Amino acid sequence: MTEQDKRSRRPWWLTGLYTVGLTVTLLLLGSALLVAPMRWVNPPTTAFILQHDWAGWRAGEDMRAEQAWVSWNAISPHAALAVIAAEDQRFPDHHGFDFDSIRDAIADYRTRGRIRGASTISQQVAKNLFLWPKQSLTRKAVEAWFTVLIELFWPKERILEVYLNVAQFGPHVYGVEAASRHYFGKPAAQLTASEAALLAAVLPNPVRLRVDAPSIHVRDRQRWIELQMRRLGGTRYLERLAAP
Repeated sequence: MTEQDKRSRRPWWLTGLYTVGLTVTLLLLGSALLVAPMRWVNPPTTAFILQHDWAGWRAGEDMRAEQAWVSWNAISPHAALAVIAAEDQRFPDHHGFDFDSIRDAIADYRTRGRIRGASTISQQVAKNLFLWPKQSLTRKAVEAWFTVLIELFWPKERILEVYLNVAQFGPHVYGVEAASRHYFGKPAAQLTASEAALLAAVLPNPVRLRVDAPSIHVRDRQRWIELQMRRLGGTRYLERLAAP
């Protein structure tokens, strides 16, 4: 019996299972080959920026995203510390998922009916680089896979460097360099602790929360972030990112 005859005798469900398995394997391998080189190669753009520019083009408006990539050494340590203090204080210690925060978020939802974020910086990098804003179980599953890859292939310092370069800080402003020049008229390397805390304060919703017109809520959050930065020990806290 030839190999072709053997294939023709396979049940349809076995052929389908084989096809699905091969497809999934190729997708997983392809995603790993996409993420691994970004340890050294800066991504030319992100899924969020492409969607932003596409939305502007469809609306017939010139609202292209502002972004300028800068290296880790060209970013103020205050900016790096501020986003950790604001978004993910266990960042140096976890492997992509903060299960304590996830449990707290679930408990908060059960007792108060309030949904709050529990995403780590690594998860936010995965979402911004590769996915789409609208939440769904499918997106969370894909986000989790990319988070695993990012934590596997990139050191913590690189994850934070990418986050600072792709995070949205305003309606059309992406990355800490563009944000620093847009709002403060200077490069990201010169950001003060107060300015960095103000940028980090809008991260939960950088379209509604504004750096250039901070509300009372944003100012309160800025002061809270500055307090957390001091409690973490200042910029010396960043030395933990280089720990093995």
